Order: sequence, then C-alpha cells, then structure tokens
Amino acid sequence: MYTIEPIGFVKNNRINIEDDYWGDVISEIIISDKISESSLKGIDGYSHLEIIFYFHLADPSEISISATHPRNNKKFPSVGIFAQRRKARPNLIGATIVKLISSVKNKLVVSGLDAVNGTPVIDIKPVLREFLPDDKIIQPEWTSEMLKNY
Repeated sequence: MYTIEPIGFVKNNRINIEDDYWGDVISEIIISDKISESSLKGIDGYSHLEIIFYFHLADPSEISISATHPRNNKKFPSVGIFAQRRKARPNLIGATIVKLISSVKNKLVVSGLDAVNGTPVIDIKPVLREFLPDDKIIQPEWTSEMLKNY
C-alpha cells in the first residue's frame, strides 16, 4: 500500500461526471500551498501538459478488473479495463493531455481537462514531442464513434 498526496486541485464549472463535451472546458489547476510556486517555473514554455489525477468521485463498487462494454454501451465491444479509458479503474487514476493557456503564480489555466471541479491532481508533466509516438496511432473504429462528442 502507498499514499499519494495531491499536488493541487482542479477548479472549473463541471460538477457532474459526464462522458462528453470536455474539449471546450477551461479549468484552473491550483497548486497546493505546500508546493513552492517555483515548481511551475518554465512551464509556460510548453504548449501542452499531461495531467495525472485521481477519480475521487468514481464509485469504488464499479471498479473493473476485467472486460466490460465501454460506457456500458452494448454497441461497443466488451474489452478489458486496460483497453479502454474508463474512470472506474483499479487505482482510479486518470491522465489527460491538455493545452496550457496560462501560468500565474500557483495557478495553471488549461483547456480540455476531463476532470470535475475539486478533482485531486497527482502530477503534472510537460508534453515533449520526443515522448509522443513517432508512427501512426492505431485504434479500433468504435473508439472514434464513442468519442465523437468528447
């Protein structure tokens, strides 16, 4: 067992867990007072960040360690938990690449973060081109259909 303390929290107008329409959401990530503002020094040199967070509102009784239909939709194939991005995961950890809009003192303003207001942020990493895949991304067709309104 291990303990992870949040480094900050999400502040936005999304209070309900929803599966779609995250692209235009503007969020603030407020860094904890326990963390120096200098931890963000230089972050404004990046266009995108990877935000790792904890699905604090996910129902632990719905955690999946097997195969399910994404979004419980039978028109999508049953796939294993590690072949989908479901929030009810074994460790309730989410990760999203967001666009950085601004950085002021202990606050980041980002777009596209699919985390509700109050979500604990575990870590922030800059997105580096060299860490992204060099070749074509391949994914099943059903994922594009599922995420057409994301």
